[in-house]
Amino acid sequence: MRLKLLILCLSLLLGPVACSTTPQSTATADPLPSWNAGANKTAIIQFVAAVTDPGAPGFVPEADRVATFDNDGTLWSEQPFYFQGYFALSQVHAMAEKHPEWKTTEPFKSALAGDMNGVMAAGESGLMQLLAATHAGMTADEFAASAKAWAVTATNPKTGMKFTEMIFQPMLELLDYLRSNGFKTYIVSGGGIDFMRAFVGDLYGIPPEQVVGTTFESRFSMVDGIPTITREPKINLVDDKEGKPIGIYRHIGRRPIFAAGNSDGDLQMLQYTTIARDPGDAWPRLGLIVHHTDAEREFAYDRNSHVGQLDKALDEAPLRGWLLIDMKNDWNQIYPTVQD
Repeated sequence: MRLKLLILCLSLLLGPVACSTTPQSTATADPLPSWNAGANKTAIIQFVAAVTDPGAPGFVPEADRVATFDNDGTLWSEQPFYFQGYFALSQVHAMAEKHPEWKTTEPFKSALAGDMNGVMAAGESGLMQLLAATHAGMTADEFAASAKAWAVTATNPKTGMKFTEMIFQPMLELLDYLRSNGFKTYIVSGGGIDFMRAFVGDLYGIPPEQVVGTTFESRFSMVDGIPTITREPKINLVDDKEGKPIGIYRHIGRRPIFAAGNSDGDLQMLQYTTIARDPGDAWPRLGLIVHHTDAEREFAYDRNSHVGQLDKALDEAPLRGWLLIDMKNDWNQIYPTVQD
């Protein structure tokens, strides 16, 4: 296994000439074709080899190969505003007739006026107000149908692309690569758990039971003899920052050995995943941060962004050995439908 890994790494670093001297299965088996050859790609491949080789000291049993991924900014774009925020805005407009008070109450007033700066000025609490007002009161089935219908047609105002087209091809390859090596992949996101569960299976191949997100209270009742779950306007868990390790603990029950994020909202998940808790914790662990550096093909932002701010985690990454993925230089393709 180590010899095969050495050959593969040489082929990635030296290119086609080196590939011609390797066995055909190795030469054609680049698991991450949208990733440029370099230290980050090599580190990912070496990590997977280390935890899956039964003869290696870092071997991890398959049941413990848990990988967690943030969604917004990590698996798909998040600019100029969180995509679920646009869904909430569409719901505000659809429900406005029943709520005349929204015309004079922030952040609803800005949402109705299409003033995104006003909405963002309300911060996280304002977004949560929008989510609570527009996402609650529906049955679970009604909400899922609404989210799916939105996802089919909604487009990003900046790029004109469907939101569901703005998923990252390199991360799709990484998800597939990990799963092909016995990993169980989870989404752990600040986005709403029910919103993501409505369609992420089609996008990423991740089933709903492997999605962890911000969770609203809900209640069960019999409606005309039909068992019904209804969403309540109260948040049970904000799955962001400190909430992410809690969400992992509650929903997964195993500590990940791999975590990927892109912002300070993922800092605690990366810490929880990679920092050894006792001397006996000898398994290899890997943290990865997607750094948005490509203003031409996607967006460029980090410390000063109101959406997906990357500041503290950017400073901590080199201290912890987390991979800092330079989108501009590490990825030769961004979106599946757009050849760069």
